[in-house]
Amino acid sequence: MTITRRKLLASVGGLAAAAGLSAIWASRMTNYDGPVSDHFDGKIFFDPDGAPPRSLGEVLRWQFGGGRTREVWPDWVENEFADTPPAKVEGTGVRFSYVGHASWLIQTAGINILFDPVWSDRVSPFSFAGPKRHAAPGIAFDKLPKIDIVLVSHGHYDHLDLPTLSKLSAKFAPRVITPLGNDVTMKSADSTIKAEAYDWTDRVELGNGIAVTLVPTRHWTARGLFDRNKSLWASFVLETPAGKIYIVGDSGYGDGLHFRRVRETHGAIRLAILPIGAYEPRWFMKDQHMNPEDAVKALGDCGAQQALASHHSTFQLTDEAIDGPVKGLAAACSAAELPNEKFMALKPGQVVEI
Repeated sequence: MTITRRKLLASVGGLAAAAGLSAIWASRMTNYDGPVSDHFDGKIFFDPDGAPPRSLGEVLRWQFGGGRTREVWPDWVENEFADTPPAKVEGTGVRFSYVGHASWLIQTAGINILFDPVWSDRVSPFSFAGPKRHAAPGIAFDKLPKIDIVLVSHGHYDHLDLPTLSKLSAKFAPRVITPLGNDVTMKSADSTIKAEAYDWTDRVELGNGIAVTLVPTRHWTARGLFDRNKSLWASFVLETPAGKIYIVGDSGYGDGLHFRRVRETHGAIRLAILPIGAYEPRWFMKDQHMNPEDAVKALGDCGAQQALASHHSTFQLTDEAIDGPVKGLAAACSAAELPNEKFMALKPGQVVEI
């Protein structure tokens, strides 16, 4: 079948119009309304020690500027592992199950916690376009135990997945802990989502002696073209019987200040979950996503005894190969003379217990 230039332009124009309408809709949603602070000017959140998001012009330069090398990912990768978690983990241990990308199930002290849960096939405002899943979740949704708590780090589609949150709400009605403003996004889509919004440094009791504190991270957020940083982003320090767990959804490295502050403020960290993927090209990504070398430095800065790698091998958001982050982590650990068990990259469905 021959596609005429006019039909092609109409098709592209239709997609562009749909994207524009989606962005306008997202930007017109009710945004956070609260007092001015050292990281909120009354309209926009900002990181005094971070970097602003890239401009639209820089996005276009990356996408269409020429000289770009985008590695081709396999359409689908069959998982080697599939986890069926226990109903609960009691006592002083913590069980970590890697779902994929930035999603984790953390079980401790009888509490089941999901971090940035995404079971959708795409991380996009569209069901037919945008980054698609290249591997199944390491836990089938119907194999999940009762979920008590959900932690959502920020509003980007690969971290705040509304269809998944709605399914979790319908099945388990968990508390959803998230930074300021993201609760509006969730409740606007589904009023049954039990979202609670908090600021940086807020500490939230979760039950059974478990608590979580929101901490600054070097990132930003948006769900459309015109709503940048109208909600807040954060990482989490989770207090467990086995020690403190530092969970990072997305972060650039910068000069390591954010990671050193976690060590200075929260003391000994038992384990850190650190992102290692979605980092190429570096000129565009370095302020918002760490590469494996950055992640190894972040591990040293936060002082964690051990780290688990996150944010890799599931959705192609940037230009590196599907196995680039994991291979890069092995090389970075070798260069830093770190043993393999110090910073591990799990595959979906794999489990670590401490």
